[in-house]
Amino acid sequence: MREGNLEAPTRHPLDWKNPEFYDESSALKEMERVFDICHGCRRCVSLCQSFPTLFDLVDATDDGEVHGVKKEAYWKVVDQCYLCDLCYMTKCPYTPPHPWNLDFPHLMLRAKAIKHKKGEVHASEKFLASTDTHGSFAGIPIVVQAVNAVNKTKFARKLMDSQLGVHPDAWMPSLASQRFRWGRAMSNTTFPSVNGQRTPGKVAIFSTCYVNYNEPGIGEDLIKLLDHNEIPYVIVEKESCCGMPKLELGDLDAVGRHKEDNMPVLARYAREGYAIVSPVPSCTLMFKQELPLMFPDCSDTQAVKAAMFDPFEYFIARHKDGLLKTDFKAALGKVSYHIPCHGRVQNIGKKTEEMFKLIGQTVEVKLNTVERCSGHAGTYGVKKPYHPVAMKIGKPVFKAMAKDEPDVISSDCALAGHHIAQGMQQAGMPAKALQHPLSLVRQAYGL
Repeated sequence: MREGNLEAPTRHPLDWKNPEFYDESSALKEMERVFDICHGCRRCVSLCQSFPTLFDLVDATDDGEVHGVKKEAYWKVVDQCYLCDLCYMTKCPYTPPHPWNLDFPHLMLRAKAIKHKKGEVHASEKFLASTDTHGSFAGIPIVVQAVNAVNKTKFARKLMDSQLGVHPDAWMPSLASQRFRWGRAMSNTTFPSVNGQRTPGKVAIFSTCYVNYNEPGIGEDLIKLLDHNEIPYVIVEKESCCGMPKLELGDLDAVGRHKEDNMPVLARYAREGYAIVSPVPSCTLMFKQELPLMFPDCSDTQAVKAAMFDPFEYFIARHKDGLLKTDFKAALGKVSYHIPCHGRVQNIGKKTEEMFKLIGQTVEVKLNTVERCSGHAGTYGVKKPYHPVAMKIGKPVFKAMAKDEPDVISSDCALAGHHIAQGMQQAGMPAKALQHPLSLVRQAYGL
């Protein structure tokens, strides 16, 4: 048997509807097999806390081998995995097509699904993962201001600590005073649709829960860039959560329900020749990877996968098609840019970095790119047991982002951006500003 993969990793469909998928003894047996391989390799120790937890458990046994670890301790490893996929994509030499067929993230997902089926996921965790529920106050006059003000008080943070398990020091997003999808008539089909070799000439925007409820300015920046480049666009007629927060809990049935809400709508846009653009990497990844692996035989899901774009994947492809304007006017100065995990896993390359470099051909941009996990990882970084770990994981990123005292820091993942800003502030090396890459490109265009 060869030592390690010489080929790109490939993913098998997730057999989550098979009753054996939820068989705990079978899952524990597979975990023992995989953990033994991980123990013998240990290339992944610098990633999330799952691997140090596993190796500490192994090292504490009498003979330093996996068989000495009690099976109930395996769940400590599972709880530390936030499904970033970096071990699979960047470290593991035994992923398929290697005969050992090691898929650590999807094994952890299986374990989380078993835990959820057993009713061992707390109600507070389910609430934190229900983005449509706690985003329902967004855009309601007076109410949203009151909620935001109360949530910043020490009393409210103590209450969130005791009732929801939210660490009192963790950054939490505010609700928007106006939802993105409630704004002005945000469709513009006045421009002719000009297809390129790599890109459809019209865009359907899947706004995402975060942009809709928390930072609608990100969506507005995307619209400004499309308008400037004379690309016709529509806002997706109806949307539900992409399902990523539920996936992280192992609530695969809920993921399936969100899929049933979204796919008939999105598939219509895909079949009508739209590029579907999502401005949050985790949401884009759900439609590109996780849902197609969960529903490999669904033609709608596969059509949406083929039509789904990260914003900068689309803009750079548009540039290669000779259809992107490069009339940049405003210098951006020193920019520290962070590539989030769920952007890297899409296998599209460093498209946002390419855009910054394209801008730098016309106006001044001194770019510092950081390609490492920030530690935030969705709800993981705000939960009381894990927030200190998330800050520890992010320390190398905070330090790297502070290089040369940047004028602005930026990440495609807005949550990671705020987490990094908090970490830099606590370390005494704050940047002057935090802005999303779409905001910075808008600024560079002088819009």
